[in-house]
Amino acid sequence: MISLTSPVETRAHGWPAGVKLAALCAATLLLFAVEDLAWQIAFCAGMLVLYALPGRTFLRVGLGRLRMLWPFVALIVLWHLLTDDTVAGLVIALRMVTAVGLANLVTMTTKLSDMMAVVRWLASPLRRFGVETRSLELAVALVVRFTPVLAAKGQMLSLAWRARSRRRSGWRIVMPFTVLAIDDAEHVAEALRARGGL
Repeated sequence: MISLTSPVETRAHGWPAGVKLAALCAATLLLFAVEDLAWQIAFCAGMLVLYALPGRTFLRVGLGRLRMLWPFVALIVLWHLLTDDTVAGLVIALRMVTAVGLANLVTMTTKLSDMMAVVRWLASPLRRFGVETRSLELAVALVVRFTPVLAAKGQMLSLAWRARSRRRSGWRIVMPFTVLAIDDAEHVAEALRARGGL
């Protein structure tokens, strides 16, 4: 899940978060159960149709959020080309793009508080056994919230590298990106402690 904002209001915004998350789980299971390339192409096309239904603005922003997947897609396809298993590589790449695209659709059309309410409800049986579920709820919320933030910072680092060098950034921005992520984690931890922690 890599986005938290939708540029336009859609019908899906009014659907219950639990229904959307259950549909996402079912769709993901179906994606991994089917190995046929033609079906994976059809699933990916269906995902693109879902992005296109709310209009051109929603489509452009939604697909823009998926742009970060291209290095992974390229790596998967290249590896399977080298191992002479191109069809399997295309199936894996299409499956990944479709699954992330569907997850992105859910986060674009669902409030974070609504998703956390679903997580709280799912974790409620654990409380009967004395398990404190607040940490789990907070962890899920932080992952969903900070994924797009870290992705944006990674893009900024890449742009900063391009402004200073003709060479591709590649692995060279891994260390600064790690430092940024740790710095953000420390700020969040301090903010939690200042508010009483868990």
